[in-house]
Amino acid sequence: MRAEVRRGGDPAAGRVALLFGSEKTGLSNEEMSHCHWLLTIPMHECEGGRHLSMNLGQAVAVCLYELVLGEAEGAAGAQGRAFEPADAALLERMTALLREVLEETEYTRRHAANSDPAQVRRLVRRMGVDAMDAPVWTGILRQIVWKLRGGPEE
Repeated sequence: MRAEVRRGGDPAAGRVALLFGSEKTGLSNEEMSHCHWLLTIPMHECEGGRHLSMNLGQAVAVCLYELVLGEAEGAAGAQGRAFEPADAALLERMTALLREVLEETEYTRRHAANSDPAQVRRLVRRMGVDAMDAPVWTGILRQIVWKLRGGPEE
């Protein structure tokens, strides 16, 4: 068993949410698809090929420690952040538009295995789009949908 922690939220607003699943089942794929980061706490292998594990309380303590440590290092190090991640609402709009493009181009029909909504959402999150680029991507996707739906020629 390994301890897993998923981190998500709105880092651009200075808020972060840590999302933990149960010790027995963890988080569902749908729940994970809303997260920005996935963190696995490394554990050493012990005799017999088994992995040591930690309980949920220990995993929470490790993650909170690292979060506080990271905040302290960030405050001491840099005046500002060069990379400001896009917020969750904008990423959801991008995901919805990308799904529209996939539907309009019939990609979802031809490649159903790659078109699951949770999988598309995870794909968008892994892109690591920042707050400045997200509106540009949203505009591009909107334009593609408009054109695919028969927008007039210019």
